[in-house]
Amino acid sequence: MKQFYSSFIVTIVGLGIAYFYKSWEAVYITALLAILEVSLSFDNAVVNAKILATMEPKWQKAFIYVGMPIAVFGMRLIFPIMIVSMVANLGFFETFDLALHQPDIYHEKLVTNEKMIFAFGGAFLLMVFLDFFFDRDREIKWIKLIEDSNFVNKFSAVSNIELIIAMVIGLLLAWKTGNNGISIAYFSGVLLHSLLNSIDDFLSTDSVRSGIAGLLYIEVLDASFSFDGVIGAFALSNDIFIIMIGLGIGAMFVRSLTLYFVEKKTLSHFIYLEHGALYAIGALATIMFLKLFLHISETVTGTIGLVFILVAFLHSVYEKKLKIQIKFLKS
Repeated sequence: MKQFYSSFIVTIVGLGIAYFYKSWEAVYITALLAILEVSLSFDNAVVNAKILATMEPKWQKAFIYVGMPIAVFGMRLIFPIMIVSMVANLGFFETFDLALHQPDIYHEKLVTNEKMIFAFGGAFLLMVFLDFFFDRDREIKWIKLIEDSNFVNKFSAVSNIELIIAMVIGLLLAWKTGNNGISIAYFSGVLLHSLLNSIDDFLSTDSVRSGIAGLLYIEVLDASFSFDGVIGAFALSNDIFIIMIGLGIGAMFVRSLTLYFVEKKTLSHFIYLEHGALYAIGALATIMFLKLFLHISETVTGTIGLVFILVAFLHSVYEKKLKIQIKFLKS
């Protein structure tokens, strides 16, 4: 449990700051925000662990020492302000002042432009899922009826099938929404994913993932997961500092979970856990696209992700016990 010591320390400090900054009510809201973040990003921890396991130890340490401040201050405070600043044609400091002194107006501008945020995050997560789903080198298949079907195998053999599917979906969304901003945001997400993969392929050696590219990839993935949490957080509080503290505590626990999964080799013991996480990511991408047309509660989003993870975990446990029984019978 040593991986969680720092998370508990951050929690105590964060809740203490929330109390002295506001009140006991703020402490309660902060705790709820932390739970919201963990529930929405548990599958993120699983995928991060998969990526981190292929990186050198020094970059695994950077994941905490460098990645943590980026996750808390960057993705939960600075990044949303930058997004609002760009899409609302406001200066960064003007937007920050708005968030600080007029949170209702800041939230309104964030929600007004949330469709572009969802298009970008959904596109990036879609590419993550498609990369996994059509990976021809992946030996373990979970839902074999789908993953190991002749249809999927034939499509997996098509060069750049992930990019082709993403482009088709992007064109359909562009036609359906008729919004240039949403289209640009969507294709920017696809482009960013492709660029990060290209950088990783260029810098990686001997099956060891590039530390720089891997860290960038994880941070963008983290940002894509944080969109729902940042926007949904305003249902609980309009104070950007309380939101940052609460989501930051949650982000810290997600990182602790990631390190725990890497050190304990959880993904090798529970062989379908990664599959559940990637299916949850695919579901989250789909929900983000649906949010372009209708409202979907963050509770629904988080629940779907947790269900995929839970089913994959239970199936992994069953498979593990089955193998032990077969081995025992053979002996």
